[in-house]
Amino acid sequence: MSIWDAFAKISSSNLNSGGEKPEFIIAGLGNFGIDYENTRHNAGFIVMDKLAEINNIKLDRHKFKSVCGFGKIADKSCLILKPQTYMNNSGEAIAEACNFYKIPVENIIVVFDDISLDVGKMRIRRKGSHGGHNGAKSIEYLLNSQNYPRIKIGVGQKPHKDYDLAKWVLSRFTDDELKTLDTTAKNACDAISIMISDDISKAMNLYN
Repeated sequence: MSIWDAFAKISSSNLNSGGEKPEFIIAGLGNFGIDYENTRHNAGFIVMDKLAEINNIKLDRHKFKSVCGFGKIADKSCLILKPQTYMNNSGEAIAEACNFYKIPVENIIVVFDDISLDVGKMRIRRKGSHGGHNGAKSIEYLLNSQNYPRIKIGVGQKPHKDYDLAKWVLSRFTDDELKTLDTTAKNACDAISIMISDDISKAMNLYN
């Protein structure tokens, strides 16, 4: 039995003790472990932590190869996921949860970092290609669809064109950037509530 099978066995009975099926999956991408805390690639995790805090949802379950929690956002039943597969295999976690609960792709909102946007900027899309992002590429492949809404969180461009990309996305935000990102995370949480309320266009108009 793998470690994730063991986690699933422990957590399956109490992930959602009320037996209610989530209407939406909200997933933030990142890499697990203390070595990756507050790195640029973990912008999605930062937003999920803020989303859970604002909506009083405990991220204290281990299921679907994720740290996760179940609760209400904008009066909708939601499952928040922080995949623990490392970034490049994020699709494994999201596809597993999607298939388990039979969630339509349009009801999966994914939050991840974008180096083409300045820190603090946010871009919402109803659907689209992975754009070279490995986590989004994994999701697209395993869901066999590009039709999931996503929020891209700006983490800043590389210092210069020859700077190693992996080194950049795994670098930590500065203290000033983290302050900016906290505001962005709050805006992303508001956008998620609006998107769940079936008004993605409104969220795009407000925050793009």
